Amino acid sequence: MITLKNVTLRRSAKVLLEGASVTLNPGEKVGLVGRNGAGKSSLFALLNGNLHEDAGEYYIPAQWRMGQVAQDMPETEQGATDFVVEGDTQLGAARAEVAAAEATDDYERMANAYTALHDAGEYDAAARAQALILGLGFKTTELDKPVNSFSGGWRMRLQLARALMCPSDLLLLDEPTNHLDLDALVWLEAWLKKYEGTMVVISHDREFLDAVTNVTLHIDMGKLVRYGGNYSKFEDMRAEQMELQQNAYAKQQDKIAHLQKFIARFKAKASKAKQAQSRVKALDRMEKIAPLLSEADFSFEFKEPANLPNPMLSMQGVSFGYPAHEDAPQGTPPTTIVHNVSKSVLAGQRIGILGANGQGKSTLVKTVARDLAPLGGEVTEGKGLNIGYFAQQELDVLRPDETPLEHMIRLVKDMTAAGKIAGQQTREQDLRSFLGTFNFSGDMVKQAVGSMSGGEKARLVLCMIVWQRPNLLLLDEPTNHLDLATREALAMALNEFEGTVMLVSHDRALLRSVCDEFWMVSRGGVEPFDGDLDDYQRYLLDEAKRQRELAKEEAKAGLLVAVAPTPVAVKAGPSVEDVRKWKKDLAATESRMETLNAEGAELEARLSTNPHPSEIAEAGKRLKAVHADLQKLEEQWLELSAKLEA
Repeated sequence: MITLKNVTLRRSAKVLLEGASVTLNPGEKVGLVGRNGAGKSSLFALLNGNLHEDAGEYYIPAQWRMGQVAQDMPETEQGATDFVVEGDTQLGAARAEVAAAEATDDYERMANAYTALHDAGEYDAAARAQALILGLGFKTTELDKPVNSFSGGWRMRLQLARALMCPSDLLLLDEPTNHLDLDALVWLEAWLKKYEGTMVVISHDREFLDAVTNVTLHIDMGKLVRYGGNYSKFEDMRAEQMELQQNAYAKQQDKIAHLQKFIARFKAKASKAKQAQSRVKALDRMEKIAPLLSEADFSFEFKEPANLPNPMLSMQGVSFGYPAHEDAPQGTPPTTIVHNVSKSVLAGQRIGILGANGQGKSTLVKTVARDLAPLGGEVTEGKGLNIGYFAQQELDVLRPDETPLEHMIRLVKDMTAAGKIAGQQTREQDLRSFLGTFNFSGDMVKQAVGSMSGGEKARLVLCMIVWQRPNLLLLDEPTNHLDLATREALAMALNEFEGTVMLVSHDRALLRSVCDEFWMVSRGGVEPFDGDLDDYQRYLLDEAKRQRELAKEEAKAGLLVAVAPTPVAVKAGPSVEDVRKWKKDLAATESRMETLNAEGAELEARLSTNPHPSEIAEAGKRLKAVHADLQKLEEQWLELSAKLEA
């Protein structure tokens, strides 16, 4: 188990924990919660050994293996599957020992090395890694793409897959859902529910915490308070505790007032001086019960729109997608993702946009936001349409070297030039005051945005949107980096907003509280989704199961997902002799693969009988060669198959 006893933890001069004690038992799934800056990440640093306690005692079993998501952005040309496989540190050590043992004539060491390699899961490592990669939303064609070819968010997904690949007794997850779509989030929940070790997770997604945790650890005023139960149960228990605390505080204040009144009345009288002095001491000794201080809740509201066109916009036969890249050959067609959409968006609608990863949710929103031009059809906007757009990547609309105040001044200039100023206050002092309502006060209004946290950047984007008085809000994953208090403030503001909302989010609590209808983007179209979010989660799980079954069928047919087929350039009209030769080579390749598969099965069966070390070494070496030959033959099979298909 993990124990902290009277632990004090500092970061520079700031005391984060003081006299904190808690015990975490093996196998518990712990949600770590607390206000921003309370010390959650510092406690993680203590758990993973990057930070040491300043006082008190901290204990974690020395033999425990630890898994955690690396926070650095990976920079490598290594393929995605190989990158994730390397997350299995136990397998990596076994591979290194095999290489070292093969360089010697020590048969016993070689035997032990091959046994350890087999036990570490060498022969299904790629399959395990690919199951993680596909579960987190990648396509089968991306399994061997270089890591550097993916965007930042997708590379962080690979870091998460790498952490899950690592065999661990303690798994530390800091905001693991930030870069996930809802389908990947549902898959991750299912995976974590099966995880057998101890887990500590920081998250601002209440439904995710409810689904995967059974203990909540709250950092509160430098102490660690343990609650049995998930986040919802923690909220209920904490509310009861705070009510009791408030009542106790009120009673204590009455008692203090009574004592102070007695002291003030009798301290000058000789006959009562002794009693008065004893009450002074009693007052000094009295344990001060902290008043009920609700955590500094953040709240805001959207201004009433200047007008409400109805419909907001109308789409007739619209296709959504991306134009051909500027470096593509002339005549290259655009990439169409969603076809032939005919829909209207009405005043006051609250639309949640659902769809599995890659189906086109963000493409739809970007087109409505005018960031992308429609590839076909017609989009007709209502007169006076004023769009407020929250992009999935906040830096798409922020300049790292500018301050919040400079962002607001530039926004005023842009809107003035466009003739869109609708009664907003535009003086610098007014802008400073407005920024203050979003917790940008004092020196923060002149702090470079690039040095701010993700949550602060998201608040600035919200601030700029609210100032514009939009009547149509397009929100693409607005909760990334927002803490629970800000998420709740956003939900309340959206519910009071008089305009129209179109929302893409993996935060189910936000979707449930804001949206009253859903559109499903799927298989190239957009249709109403008749059901609630629970129905949608079941749909996602069924769809993931269908994809796994499809992958298994392809594997049975010899199309191993480990190798993405490479198109083969074939000259028009191959000769009959060419085709005959390819078919003959294909049959020979299949026959050789069948033979090697049988030999591999026989070697594995022999190793399971615990033979002599020299025999283990010989069999292990041969098994390694068999698997290497099989991989080469599979690549040949794919190449020949592609030629024949072409």
